[in-house]
Amino acid sequence: KMKKKSKMLSIVYAERPLTDNNRSLASYGLKDGDVVILRQKETVEPRPSIRFPGLPRIDFSSIAVPGTSSQQHQPPAQRPRPSPPDAPSFPQGLDNPALLREMLLANPHELSLLKERNPPLAEALLSGDLEKFTRVLLEQQQDRARREQERIRLYSADPFDLEAQAKIEEDIRQQNIEENMTIAMEEAPESFGQVVMLYINCKVNGHPVKAFVDSGAQMTIMSQACAERCNIMRLVDRRWAGIAKGVGTQKIIGRVHLAQVQIEGDFLACSFSILEEQPMDMLLGLDMLKRHQCSIDLKKNVLVIGTTGSQTTFLPEGELPECARLAYGAGREDVRPEEIADQELAEAIQKSVEEAGTRRSPVEILICIVFMLCIGMSVSSLPSQLLGDTV
Repeated sequence: KMKKKSKMLSIVYAERPLTDNNRSLASYGLKDGDVVILRQKETVEPRPSIRFPGLPRIDFSSIAVPGTSSQQHQPPAQRPRPSPPDAPSFPQGLDNPALLREMLLANPHELSLLKERNPPLAEALLSGDLEKFTRVLLEQQQDRARREQERIRLYSADPFDLEAQAKIEEDIRQQNIEENMTIAMEEAPESFGQVVMLYINCKVNGHPVKAFVDSGAQMTIMSQACAERCNIMRLVDRRWAGIAKGVGTQKIIGRVHLAQVQIEGDFLACSFSILEEQPMDMLLGLDMLKRHQCSIDLKKNVLVIGTTGSQTTFLPEGELPECARLAYGAGREDVRPEEIADQELAEAIQKSVEEAGTRRSPVEILICIVFMLCIGMSVSSLPSQLLGDTV
């Protein structure tokens, strides 16, 4: 029984099967520490030869590839038979789609890589339909074979053809990009993820604020809305108005020269430049970080205040303001920021209706509808109370 099973196995070294049982391992070039692979022999039924009349027989082995010696290409003894177009060449052990499907399903790591790098094939694999998986696999193999033939045609073209050389250059550049991305996905997959920004809890003039710590910003800024909530707009010196330039440009209303910021148990003096339209409430820039000798400790995930020795923990993603989260809140992953603004405006209108406790006149309702249409909102975003008043 073991002898029968041994006939179904083959020993492979350096992608070369060791078929001669009378030769020693040293004659095959094996040394101490080398790895040999025990593979199951594939029983592939011979496929009928399909001939297409009228199609020329192309000998790809006679095509000269630039960069190789002409002595390495010897003319074949006989002309090879044309292979059928639906039978692309597979690596050894992968010519059986059913076996390949079982291997991928049994290996979660390879399956996760397939989902990232080849979503169509992964979808066909997880569908449970072997015919669909085989069809997608063969289509991709044929497409890859066509691209390889096109590449060989370009390499064998006239070396003085500028268009062919440009395509070859683009092909080499794309290959380098794909190779670089493959190495990065294998060695540093974390580089393809997103990180949350560094926010801390603090209080400005006694009001809680989530501040963004940005050592790349030159000055500490605050939005006009946050300054109004913290009751410091009365201290804005409008002589310091100007334009803030960074990734974009924003208008600076003025400057608050001195305000009190509480971080944990420490009360720190801070100055703010007030911006007219700013999505984040407050940004701690390099001016205040250097003034209080702050340091960002990413190992402990804390902001250390050097002048007092205290430290505060950076906020997790769940406690960040909505503008700083990777997704726009729970259950709102597919909603665009402008749609969120529309929803918030509709909620504010509904809240005002509830607080008023009175029915609106038709004129007021029409004015509200015209306003919402002017800013690009859908009338369906209107509160049900208002829509009920129009009936």
